[in-house]
Amino acid sequence: MASLTEILILRGIVPIEKLDSVSGEREKDEQGILELLDQGIVTQAQLASARAAQAGLPYVELLEYPVDRTAVALVPAAMCRRHEVLPIGIAADYLMLAMVDPGDVFAIDDVRAASRMQIRAVVAERSDLRAAIDRYHRADGELNSLTTELEAESGSKEVALAGQTEAFEDDAPIVRFVNLLISQGIQDKASDIHIEPGEHELRVRYRIDGVLHEMQTAPKAITNGVISRLKIMADIDIAERRKPQDGRMSVSHAGRKIDLRVATLPTVYGEKVVMRILDNNGSTMELSGLHLLEHNAKAFKESYTKPYGMILVTGPTGSGKSTTLYTTLHAVAKPEINVITVEDPVEYRMKGINQVQVNNKAGLTFASALRSILRSDPDVVLLGEIRDQETAQIAIEASLTGHLVLSTLHTNDAPSAVTRLTEMDIEPFLVGSALDCVVAQRLARRLCDRCKEPFAHDPEDLVNLRVGWDPGTMPMPTLYRPVGCTNCSKTGYRGRIAIHEVMTVTEEIERLAVARASSAEIGRVARAQGMLTLREDGWAKAQLGYTSIEEILRVVA
Repeated sequence: MASLTEILILRGIVPIEKLDSVSGEREKDEQGILELLDQGIVTQAQLASARAAQAGLPYVELLEYPVDRTAVALVPAAMCRRHEVLPIGIAADYLMLAMVDPGDVFAIDDVRAASRMQIRAVVAERSDLRAAIDRYHRADGELNSLTTELEAESGSKEVALAGQTEAFEDDAPIVRFVNLLISQGIQDKASDIHIEPGEHELRVRYRIDGVLHEMQTAPKAITNGVISRLKIMADIDIAERRKPQDGRMSVSHAGRKIDLRVATLPTVYGEKVVMRILDNNGSTMELSGLHLLEHNAKAFKESYTKPYGMILVTGPTGSGKSTTLYTTLHAVAKPEINVITVEDPVEYRMKGINQVQVNNKAGLTFASALRSILRSDPDVVLLGEIRDQETAQIAIEASLTGHLVLSTLHTNDAPSAVTRLTEMDIEPFLVGSALDCVVAQRLARRLCDRCKEPFAHDPEDLVNLRVGWDPGTMPMPTLYRPVGCTNCSKTGYRGRIAIHEVMTVTEEIERLAVARASSAEIGRVARAQGMLTLREDGWAKAQLGYTSIEEILRVVA
């Protein structure tokens, strides 16, 4: 039997020079293949196809394969995840089983015992198989059965009233219901989970790629039990229902610890709970992950590599400002410098930096914490947000006295950050001197790489975008539109990408700040000096195939 390396060489994927290193031992062959994967010479799909050829078995692309849900139901989810297998069909008297390693006899034996059927293996790519397991072994079925069970229990009384919340059992239906909602939200890569009491039912929505999707409804009678359970998990006062509260919880999901920020809000039908999922395990915290265009990346790097000055990231709530700040912090943090942050709340824990949590009840505000920080010999200071004149004044003075200050501000574009600071009664000459760079950003949904297709837009629509495209002198660019496939849940989009507007504060902009010029005047000068607007940056990323024109128009005015 040929080795995997030999098969890949015969297919022209691996250079012939590797033939000398081919060993007859399977372990050494596998080790060599892993090195080729790390070097990017071989892809997971090519490896899966080679495994199939080696074993004389079919190779399937799971994301396009019509998986039989009846077959999926024959094997427990835990077993599928443990062995990395998934039943995909039933033919005659055998079960078709997608596997990464068709030589895993223990997995085949376990599945045979669980399904009580003979097994016929096929080979699939590891990432596709994991995605398919997540898709077909969703918690929806269990959630629906739990909802029915809770509805039957509620009958004539509300489930788990406030006085009964201490008696939650680990296997109680309410506990299982809440745990499933959270784990399903994490699995679906939601950024937020909304639990909303209504007049007749309890509604659950997930924000996925910036858009809310209704996922579940439950009987009105279980509302108090669900809200109380979440409050206990987040260490929030369960007796207080008249005012908003904030808390935090940690859960374990697929062997990872994930934090959730919890906020309650009293409404006419009960307390609404929103949980922000703070999962940075999938983020590389590398600046390349921000997808800054080369021009913007160069301007931004020139600012954050300086030893002092202020860098502001602006945009609405949920536009990725914190991610940009933490990624920048990861790039500048070194053992030889002292990095201190003040946040409300601390969203991501980072190794090697000092993070301070604001506590207004104890008198630890942004301003008071910042004063103390400046006596702690910092080199880099990160402020979660500039909210008032006192905080802004101290931050600007810190940047003028040899510190690099990173913070966020709520403005619609980069030039408006200058006028916003002067509106906070900060002296204009201080703003011009301290501010070094402003990054405005938005998050647009990213086109699914598997199903996006080229699309010929109407030239008039492209002209109306106001991004400088001229049909008379410029060729028609290649643009893409969403289609929808199993990989992106038929939405046409998978993940998000940031759109940026990077404004470097030059001498001309500094003079305009001192003269109290409007944001429109500052914007005109910045664009003349090479700043790309949010819409122009989005246009460039649409031409690169990252997103669609419709998505750019949705997020940028």
